[in-house]
Amino acid sequence: MDLSHSMLDDKIKLATLGRYLADEMRNLTSNFQLGFGSFVDKVVMPFVSTVPKKLIAPCDGCAAPYGYKHHMTLSEDTDQFTGRVNDARISGNLDAPEGSFDAIMQSIACRNDVGWRDKARKLLVLSTDASFHSAGDGKLGGIVTPNDGECHLALQDGEMQYSESTTQDYPSLSQINRAVKENKINLIFAVTEDQFPTYDRVSNYIEGSIAGKLANDSSNIVELVKDQYNKISSSIELKDNAPTDIVKITYFSKCLGSKTERTNICPGLKVGSEIQWELNVEVDKCPPGPGPHIIPFKVYPVGLDEELTVTLEILCDCDCGIPIPNAMQCSYNGTYECGICTCPPGTFGKFCECSTDSITGLDEEAGCRQGNSSLVCSGRGRCVCGQCQCFPRPNSDENVYGKYCECDNFSCDRVNGILCGGPTQGSCECGNCVCKPGWTGTDCGCSESTESCMAKNGKICNGKGKCVCGKCVCDVEATPDAPAYYGATCENCPTCPGLCYALKSCAQCQAFGTGELSSDEDPSLCARNCTLFNATHVDELYEDQPGEKICQFRDESDFCTFFFSYYDHPRDGSVQVEVKKTKVCPEIVNAWALILGIILAILAVGVALLLIWKLLTLIHDRRQFAKFNAEVQNARWDTSGNPIFRPATNTYKNPVYGSNK
Repeated sequence: MDLSHSMLDDKIKLATLGRYLADEMRNLTSNFQLGFGSFVDKVVMPFVSTVPKKLIAPCDGCAAPYGYKHHMTLSEDTDQFTGRVNDARISGNLDAPEGSFDAIMQSIACRNDVGWRDKARKLLVLSTDASFHSAGDGKLGGIVTPNDGECHLALQDGEMQYSESTTQDYPSLSQINRAVKENKINLIFAVTEDQFPTYDRVSNYIEGSIAGKLANDSSNIVELVKDQYNKISSSIELKDNAPTDIVKITYFSKCLGSKTERTNICPGLKVGSEIQWELNVEVDKCPPGPGPHIIPFKVYPVGLDEELTVTLEILCDCDCGIPIPNAMQCSYNGTYECGICTCPPGTFGKFCECSTDSITGLDEEAGCRQGNSSLVCSGRGRCVCGQCQCFPRPNSDENVYGKYCECDNFSCDRVNGILCGGPTQGSCECGNCVCKPGWTGTDCGCSESTESCMAKNGKICNGKGKCVCGKCVCDVEATPDAPAYYGATCENCPTCPGLCYALKSCAQCQAFGTGELSSDEDPSLCARNCTLFNATHVDELYEDQPGEKICQFRDESDFCTFFFSYYDHPRDGSVQVEVKKTKVCPEIVNAWALILGIILAILAVGVALLLIWKLLTLIHDRRQFAKFNAEVQNARWDTSGNPIFRPATNTYKNPVYGSNK
């Protein structure tokens, strides 16, 4: 396991699932053991910081960095496994890639320390969220000595550690492949989704390896290991180490059907299945040098410690016998000797069937062109006696054939670089893929099987999508009546209530005796309607089980909030419900104090508004008075008299006063 700092939550989850992993594996095999090792990276720059304090603790709460540690030898003691995982401390490094290849090599090479057993199916699970360093990367840290592929575990600081981590380079991909093949190891890459494409490609180059997607906190590690083990143990793949440049071996088997097919893989097997194989051994050419030529090779099932040794003796020099002139095999024209015809002058061809006098160059080539094409033999052969003889290919497995050399078995569509998806999915015939039953598409890369699309409820894509090429295409267009689903089997729905609402009433009545299923008149109402589970009380709720979900609702009887969680039991799949003992209730409010407080607040606001109004009025009056005083001081008339003063008396003069009349 990668114990760099980013894998902290994964380590915690692995420790809690150790016993569950053992129980699940014992359902598949009666003799199961497990061990534990961890890795970080080489303790040299630029892989790890060599600042003295960083060599002690590269991060807060972290242990000193190291290359690889062997914590626990293979054992049936799951409690020891849990303890060792808990005791292993997280560390840290600088760059993104980790020293996983060092860990793989030491885990395989140190057979006695790890405890690998003979005649056992060996699984090595690599859990990481980062890519890997490989051969040549060590030069960045000044390490130039190649990895020797040997065991170098030694006791350091009380723990078994990889002693040559800082002196030997990382192993190469081919070294890992050789170690896996020689020790019959089934390697499982349990990696996060962002690293899956990388390790999926790597698995194509390591015999008996497979890659699986790991959840961000490794909560699905048990299901991943179980599923990958089923895939490995339910199929048999035969391989050989014969020299391909000299010997060609073709495999045939009926597998579980009635038709013999050309294949070296038989999937879908069960315990007790009997498979018969037929091997066709062909010699393409004689080995160099004088005979006798004896070539031993082995045929073996991938991942199993079994093998069949074959000793092949090749006879390159044969006694051709007496030459036969005018032989029937040579159209009565040539001499038959050593299996071939020697033609006399004026005739040619493989069987001396052509005459230079009876055919012209024009007539000869006319029969070697397809339709209106100007290419002779489609440009992939030569015209001999009016017939095409197709050019051989450098690769003996590739053939050009047809009347006009128009067909071949190598130019078909490919799946991940494999022609027609491989012999188990289809074969290439005349430039087109001919798919095996269960596969469709121009490249035979589309599986008709719906097994990988089956949801936990037994429905294809959970009934919320379609199974296309073995993968679910979920309904992502959300509507008020049909929310959007996603995930490998369309079971994830962020806007769906899940089982919370379905389990609410029973959890409420069983735990607190309240809710719609609680009745004083009918005390057995809850028991009659809630037979799916029996809720258990717990102090706190934790999502520590696979698929566990916490729900919360308000109890209308006291307006308190209660909490419960549910999950499927790992053994029998039954629903388990845990209810938190205590509710979360709102504080009781004193109504009179609240009313009085509101009244006082209103009065206080009113008084404050009056004071503000009075203050503003006072300020305005003072400003007007100051303005008046300024105008008085600036007046230009006599200050002793008021220019706007009017006397209180009026004087009127009688116009006729003083006249004689």
